[in-house]
Amino acid sequence: MFISVEDSAPCFKGFTLILPAVSVGNVGQLAVDLIVSTLNLQRVGYFHTDCLIPMVGNNPYSTSSEDSLQLSTNAEVYWCKDLKLAVLQIRSPLIQTKTRSFRKMVVSWIKSSGFAKTVLLSSSHAYQRDDRQILGSPLRYLLTPALREQVTALEQLGWTEMEKISAFPGVMDSDSQRLCIPGGGVTKALYTDCCTEGVSMAVMLLFCSEGDNVPDAIALANHLNDWLHLLDPPAQGSVPWRIPSSWKLLFGSGVPPTIF
Repeated sequence: MFISVEDSAPCFKGFTLILPAVSVGNVGQLAVDLIVSTLNLQRVGYFHTDCLIPMVGNNPYSTSSEDSLQLSTNAEVYWCKDLKLAVLQIRSPLIQTKTRSFRKMVVSWIKSSGFAKTVLLSSSHAYQRDDRQILGSPLRYLLTPALREQVTALEQLGWTEMEKISAFPGVMDSDSQRLCIPGGGVTKALYTDCCTEGVSMAVMLLFCSEGDNVPDAIALANHLNDWLHLLDPPAQGSVPWRIPSSWKLLFGSGVPPTIF
């Protein structure tokens, strides 16, 4: 459940919620890091749940030695009241046997908080694309029925809706078409739950491979900004995303010279 760090819980009514799926390359989580760091969002609460692998660490967005001592957990909520924006950052994988409980908790919180819309940032294995998905942009989107009015706006941005693929190779009739998001973690199931519960959700995902996924995260954050206008881009060039201090150790601390 959500626990506020203040005595009174924040009001999220009418806000936009952004959250990541723990998926291939951790692209959604890295994109959320960029949003929280760049917008300097305020931490307002966290989730107390046994559905995620326990984790605690130093402040991943520290800008000085003083605030680096603040502890962070596996699921924290940040916001910007002026932008009416809330972000749920998830930092550890789901426990497999408790995936359904986690989805139920998230959907219940979204509905009870009164969010205007929710955006799930995710990714999918590039090597499992079908022929139609190989060419063009690696970005795909999905909209629940409650948010279908955004279709025109997303099409004007040049985005492509996630294609359904045939459950049986060579059979192209509509009855055999199904949504497939390999490597997407909880993405498909959470999207399906939101469709059933009438939640206004958009899924944004990129096809990618494991490795250095920082460029993928920046690309996904740029696409999100094109739609939601969280930051005003400069006249020329890309959005100046602020790299979090925790990314200094994204690939470890390097090889100790004493081993040579």
